[in-house]
Amino acid sequence: MNQLLSAKSTQRTAGETPLEGALPGDLCRELITFRRDLHMHPELGHQEYRTTAAIKARLEQAGLRPRVLGIGTGLICDIHPGLAESWDGGRPLLALRADIDALPIPDTKTVSYRSTVPDRAHACGHDVHTTVVLGAGLVLADLARRGRLPHSVRLVFQPAEEVLPGGATDAIDGGALDGVGRILAVHCDPRVDAGRIGLRPGPITSACDRLEVTLEGPGGHTARPHLTTDLVTAAARVVTDVTALLARRVDTRAGLAVTWGRIVSGHAPNVIPQRAELSGTVRCLDLPGWRAAPDVVHAAVDEVASLHQAKPEITYIRGVPPVVNETTTTELLRNAMAARRGAHTVESTEQSLGGEDFSWYLEQVPGAMARLGVRPPGDPTPRDIHQGDFDADERAIKVGVELFTAAALLDAAHG
Repeated sequence: MNQLLSAKSTQRTAGETPLEGALPGDLCRELITFRRDLHMHPELGHQEYRTTAAIKARLEQAGLRPRVLGIGTGLICDIHPGLAESWDGGRPLLALRADIDALPIPDTKTVSYRSTVPDRAHACGHDVHTTVVLGAGLVLADLARRGRLPHSVRLVFQPAEEVLPGGATDAIDGGALDGVGRILAVHCDPRVDAGRIGLRPGPITSACDRLEVTLEGPGGHTARPHLTTDLVTAAARVVTDVTALLARRVDTRAGLAVTWGRIVSGHAPNVIPQRAELSGTVRCLDLPGWRAAPDVVHAAVDEVASLHQAKPEITYIRGVPPVVNETTTTELLRNAMAARRGAHTVESTEQSLGGEDFSWYLEQVPGAMARLGVRPPGDPTPRDIHQGDFDADERAIKVGVELFTAAALLDAAHG
């Protein structure tokens, strides 16, 4: 990998670009091939053995020493100046994070790199995230080898982002944040053109928890609902009335909302059932609302169920808090993108109602996540993640690598 991105002297004047050159074509082609291989072989959370092995092998080929997490999937790899074997204990590391798992849905695209695993697909762009961090690691390793990396960087390839409460907790337990002072991430966004990123200081995603409710009653004949608990009606009222109650018990600016995705009850049209099952998600825009949510939701479900004489059993599963971008780190990403591609390639983005376990890192260290544009420029087709036809404009890989590399060098120069 000759003529990779190189840093200028850390003594720069205001407005001077921190980088020279461009990502070489051979590395770009290699990264696209790597991404397509991952796309063809998606693995679910905590099952990413092949993915972990592929990342590990490529990093070792570059002379690095990746460490697989103790749970068997996911890995951490440090890059030190001069490719030293260990961190000198001085300036805290900058971490670059990727998630490596896929989703349990079929790949419906007609492309040469379509998933070869039934009902498994990289429909959220984690294959792109992984390739971007790998590519940045290869560039930074080359800089370190040539004495051009000013301070240490850690690559974090975490498992199981799609599994609540998220594989970020596994990575943190495995030492991902030990010695880290700041952490960066990207997330594919099919609403943003390839070649651009979206940024937002403050909350950029929402909290996401899971709610399971079981209602029980004696059952009976549909001709005599007044002699029993009309469990189907009780379940329907929980679905509709809990949401209404929350709107009056939590500051509406918190955006606390329950959305039901499953309701099951009964076996015959003339029999009132003895059991109903409901499940859904609880989402919230801010941290105070998220922290209050379990008690408030539990009380609302209890109240509605009791009104209809149903016995509730409530399981509230904590998911993830909102990703809250720290302002200084957000500006680091903005300046890095502007240095590589121009200020016009950075756009503002709105807060998403989706959840992202990158938030667990930000509970402990400052950091920020950028929306990485993956929409082919000029394509008006509305697309979304978590769908079987999701794909990324692969030019985004080069953009992500340049963004992370520039951010690492800027952080070194101005931190």
